[in-house]
Order: sequence, then C-alpha cells, then structure tokens
Amino acid sequence: MAYTINVNGTSRTVDVEADTPLLWVLRDTLDLKGAKYGCGMGLCGACTVHINGTPTRSCITPISMVGDAQITTIEAIGETEVGRRVQQAWLELDVMQCGYCQAGQIMAATALLASNPKPTDQDIDDAMSGNLCRCATYTRIRAAIKHAAGIAHSEPTET
Repeated sequence: MAYTINVNGTSRTVDVEADTPLLWVLRDTLDLKGAKYGCGMGLCGACTVHINGTPTRSCITPISMVGDAQITTIEAIGETEVGRRVQQAWLELDVMQCGYCQAGQIMAATALLASNPKPTDQDIDDAMSGNLCRCATYTRIRAAIKHAAGIAHSEPTET
C-alpha cells in the first residue's frame, strides 16, 4: 500500500505493508540509516526519531500510524538550533564510544532540551532513562546535555 509521509521536511511516498515498522521504512526504503535497530521492542532507544517533536521508538511504530505527522531523524536534527547544540556538545565532550546508540541518545536529548532548556539531573535521568548504552557513557551523556543547555557541569571521569 502507498503511504505519503513527511520525513525531514520532505514529502515521500513509500509502498509498504501497513504494519511495516517506521524504522524499516526509514532504513530500507528511504536509505536513512541513522536510526538503528537495537531490540525491536521499543526498549533500548537506538531507533528513536521525532514524530511531531516527540521522541518515538520507530521499531514499534507501524507506518500506518504515522499519517501526516512530521518525522525528524538524526540526519536532520542538526538543522534545528537545539539539535546543533546537542550534536556539538557530543563532539566537544567526546561522548561516543562505539556510537551505536548515540543517534537515539541525541534524539532524546534534543527533545528534552527543546521542551526543558535548563533540565535538572533528575529531568535528564527521566528523559534519558529509556535509552540504553552498552558502553555506559551515561556520565558523558549527562555532561553533554548540560553543556548544550549552558549549565555548568564537571568533566566526566570515565574512560
């Protein structure tokens, strides 16, 4: 079945089954590889994209549920001021280790700062709790979010 969706500001028509997860439409049909497959159950956050600004697990979101919503992926998050700040903080603080989960982490962090420009540690923990990092870069992730928000932070000590 044909679906017309808005991805990163561009209207795209895809011909897929109604129950095809948005993740596979993005990766396999539209060749947007930034969102990653992690668990396939919406538990790890590697597949996080924004739907109308809300962080959403694309692995469990069927294409038939997207409608005319605005989908933003990691490929375009830097086009927003908050997204640019988050990506820059990630680079400046060397957050990434293996990098597999980082697109989802950045998407969640950007949504947090878009809705709460000066989050507390608890706000950060709550917003990021569904995004898992096997390399355990959580200290650097928190520091980068604070850096992007202009909040003083201590340098991460993990290696």
